[in-house]
Amino acid sequence: MTLSTVSTVDAVGTADDPAGPALSADPADPGRLPGRPSVPAGSRRPGPDPATAPSATGPTRAPDAPRIAGVGTAVTADSYTQHELLDIFRIEDPRIRSVFLNSAIERRHLTIPPRGEDGRCLPESQGELLAKHRRLAVDMGSRALLGCLADAGLGLADIDYLCCVTTTGYLTPGLTALLIRELGIAPDCHRVDVVGMGCNAGLNALNAVSAWAAAHPGQVAVMVCAEACSAAYAFDDTMRTAVVNSLFGDGAAAIAVVAGEGAAPVAAPVASPAGEPASPGPRILAFASHIITEALDAMRYDWDDEQIRFSFFLDPEIPYVVGANAERVVDGLLSGAGLRRSDVAQWLVHSGGKKVIDAVRLNLGLTRHDVRHTTGVLRDYGNLSSGSFLFSYERLLRERVVQPGEHGVLMTMGPGSTIETALVQW
Repeated sequence: MTLSTVSTVDAVGTADDPAGPALSADPADPGRLPGRPSVPAGSRRPGPDPATAPSATGPTRAPDAPRIAGVGTAVTADSYTQHELLDIFRIEDPRIRSVFLNSAIERRHLTIPPRGEDGRCLPESQGELLAKHRRLAVDMGSRALLGCLADAGLGLADIDYLCCVTTTGYLTPGLTALLIRELGIAPDCHRVDVVGMGCNAGLNALNAVSAWAAAHPGQVAVMVCAEACSAAYAFDDTMRTAVVNSLFGDGAAAIAVVAGEGAAPVAAPVASPAGEPASPGPRILAFASHIITEALDAMRYDWDDEQIRFSFFLDPEIPYVVGANAERVVDGLLSGAGLRRSDVAQWLVHSGGKKVIDAVRLNLGLTRHDVRHTTGVLRDYGNLSSGSFLFSYERLLRERVVQPGEHGVLMTMGPGSTIETALVQW
């Protein structure tokens, strides 16, 4: 497990910093950001600055820590119930029908293939799937990004750094370049693309985005997760494809991150039901990561020679593997800040599937109320891959129940097998 904190002092290194290569996508950028060194489990970093040292009730918010300034989400136009999908694809096998109908998913947004004269869905080649991915990712990503900027009170001209995340297709040029052209973002915007990391990738990317923001106070960094799961499927009569086809949906999410108090204009907080102003977005305090190397192949893409396309595989044991390792990474994240699980008021967990959510909830001792947004997103959208935790974050904000000073944990899981976490504070 590796731990990292986010601050301007910690984030900036020298050119020969042994931590590794810069995160900036532009080699001409004089303020490029070196990577974080790994910290073995159980070890401690040098003592913190007294101004930001943890108190008995947890860490004081560093005034220059990056803050989430806005969020936006988008989905494709058409949605279907699980029953409707079974009928559309004429699935009669009772085993497969049971997988669909016992998924805790009521509806998903999908872009299904065109139908032939007999009403059956026409096959899509791998090339057609890649074209679908590009079209949907650009469309959803654009709408999520614009919604995020509107939520933050920002415009396209305010974007200084753009990070795009996707796993459902391969793009060259990347999604950042496509969105810059599509939306008219400044061509000198710094950018990076995170491709192929899977459902956990939103937090991997947020780590880099937050570090860039911390190193560039007052500048706006935007992360976009765009997953066109309709462009990443295979059909046969196996349980392997049935599980995958029953689970995923199309969706995109974006957040804006900025460091420094009052460094960027943000939308005025909306009053809570009690009439008091809502707190601004949370500060991002730290990250913790754990890769379960013995389960490296538990979630993966394979090339299917018969269908001439990629086919995603989910090991049926993955919920138990993730659940068994959840405590280690979460407790490591919290102990670095002098916190316990009971100090965390808000939990935003990736909607990876019913069994995955249950395994995480039981192993961490969470209540069903704690994961209400996670299960609600799964119910209404299915597994949205890298951006699903941001759909939960958006729902939490809409509740207007968060109080200043509260801590939250963001958690994603994906191929590797990987658990990623982040600690935030409002």
